[in-house]
Amino acid sequence: MPKIAKELSAIEVKRIKTPGMHFVGGVAGLALQLKSSEAASWILRVRIGGQRKHIGLGGFPQVSLAEARCAAKNQLTLISSGIDPVAKKKIDKSRLQAEAAKAKTFRDCAQEYLQKHQSSYSNAKHAKQWASTLETHAYPIIGNLLVSDLNRKNILDVLEQPIKDPKTKKNVGTFWAVRTETASRVQNRIKSIIDFAIVAEYRDKINPATWSGYLDTQLPQPNKISTVRHHPAVPYSEVGDFMFALRSHKSISARALEFLILTGVRSGSVRLAHWDEINFDNELWTIPAAHTKTRQIHRVPLTKQSIKLLRELPKIKGQTHIFSSARGKALSDMALSKLMKDMRKRNEFKTDAVPHGFRSTFRDWAADQTNYPDELRKIASGHKVGDSVLQSYQRTDLLDKRRRLMTDWANFLDKTSVSKSSKVVQIRKKA
Repeated sequence: MPKIAKELSAIEVKRIKTPGMHFVGGVAGLALQLKSSEAASWILRVRIGGQRKHIGLGGFPQVSLAEARCAAKNQLTLISSGIDPVAKKKIDKSRLQAEAAKAKTFRDCAQEYLQKHQSSYSNAKHAKQWASTLETHAYPIIGNLLVSDLNRKNILDVLEQPIKDPKTKKNVGTFWAVRTETASRVQNRIKSIIDFAIVAEYRDKINPATWSGYLDTQLPQPNKISTVRHHPAVPYSEVGDFMFALRSHKSISARALEFLILTGVRSGSVRLAHWDEINFDNELWTIPAAHTKTRQIHRVPLTKQSIKLLRELPKIKGQTHIFSSARGKALSDMALSKLMKDMRKRNEFKTDAVPHGFRSTFRDWAADQTNYPDELRKIASGHKVGDSVLQSYQRTDLLDKRRRLMTDWANFLDKTSVSKSSKVVQIRKKA
């Protein structure tokens, strides 16, 4: 045990001004360490396991002499019991840090997950959909709950929350039953976030959002209760008349929509298309993987109608997008939808339809009016064909056969009804 120094009073301690270690007595090894006139702290010097150690007891005068002596006695009591106070402090600090790290809410984990996975989303719209569905359906119920405490009931509370009719405000069923497709996506997203929390050690329990063998015992299979909702489409018997009306519009949105219909691809691939993706010599459009839903390169054979459309488009220096907005950026998804809505209001076509519906128009035409196999039609639409085994053996994208299919489609689009063909179109006056 260290020698006990003369026991100083509180006034005597306050008068100490010389930098250094000043033992104050009362408890063996207790000293006031002065680094400057404004920096002083209490130190308990002890031997633990044959090694000299200094234990900090706080700053002076925030910790008084009496409080320092009391704290020093407590430390010596621990040492006499075989406990190393220094090691215990480190262990306690580490435990507190671990507990603080686990004090993450579901919202905290979701935001961290979204931030770490930003680059994996197919586009900005996909990322917004992730955040939006969680904000609308999950956060109000489990957003502020600790992710470590989430259980099966919490997840079912989200999936079985009541859905109200926006007009009558009456309950029309549960989220899972009424909006099955969206609810299933939310369930998968919650599972991914809790998986992330488990790996990040914010949680050490099983994932209560797991479907197989867990939630599937509590809820019906999505495909047993969901109704497939197809995008409204222009019937192929009317598509020639639609093209006739569309070609009377001179906007860049009209040309983008026409190109979409001719090629049968998704609107995102058209809106994001760059000039360097087009090979005029080979009459080929190579869509990069980043611009496809399947995340695979997709080659599109271009017909004479498509080539003519592209050659007639203005090329503005410095703009890489084929279909650029007024600001020189890619057209928005709403641009094509608005064009069709405006055409519908002017009675330029009769059917309620959206741009994405033309993919159905193309597939319906190919199935009803041609002998091309289903596999070819699917590849032309940019779909994956068959399982992974079939895909490994399918080394070709059947480009030459698809070129004949797309030529037949483009020629079909040029055909209008007799009334449309003979109709005299008035030239619009400039505003």
